[in-house]
Amino acid sequence: MRDVTYSMSTSLDGYIVGPDGSFDWTAPDEEVFRFWIDEIRGVDVHLLGRRLYETMLYWETADQDPSLDDSMREWTALWKPLPKVVFSTTLSTVQGNARLASGSLAEEIERLRAEPGDGDIAIGGATLAADAAASDLIDEYRTMVYPVLVGGGIPFFPRSERRVDLELVETGTYGSKAVYLRHRVVRQAH
Repeated sequence: MRDVTYSMSTSLDGYIVGPDGSFDWTAPDEEVFRFWIDEIRGVDVHLLGRRLYETMLYWETADQDPSLDDSMREWTALWKPLPKVVFSTTLSTVQGNARLASGSLAEEIERLRAEPGDGDIAIGGATLAADAAASDLIDEYRTMVYPVLVGGGIPFFPRSERRVDLELVETGTYGSKAVYLRHRVVRQAH
C-alpha cells in the first residue's frame, strides 16, 4: 500500500508561513533544490489545498520561461506531468494535470491507495495535512527545517490534542541552510 507523506519546509519554531504570510526564508539553494527534485521523483500523485495549488501554478508554464536554469527545468519536467488532486470549495476549475477532488480527503486517499503504483501519495498544504493527520492518514512527516524563528503564522504540525508517536528514519544536513528530518508514524498493531 502506498504511503501518504507530508513534506514541506518549516521554520525552527514550526511554521510553514510566517505571521505576515511570507515564506521567503524557504528559498532553496542549489543543494536543497536538488533534494526536492529527488524527492518528487518518488511521488505518484500530489494532493494540494487551494493556496498551495495557486502557489505552484507557476510551474505549470515555467518551461516557457527562458531564464530558468537546468535544475528548474528538471523540476518543471517532473512537476508538470505529475497527477494532482486539488481540494477546494472555492475553485471551479484547475489547470494542468490536476483535478478537483470529488470526495472527502479520506475517500480520495483510500481510492488512491487502492490504485497500483509504488510512489508516494504526497500531501501539500498545512490545512489539508491537518485534516489528514486528524484522521490518522499520514504515514510520514518530512520536514526541511530552516534556521529562522518567525514567531507565528501557519504551523507545519496541526495543533490537535492528540499524541502521535514517530520514529526517525532519515536525516540530512544541507550546508548551514537547513536540516532534513524524516519521521515515520508508529502505529500499534491491532
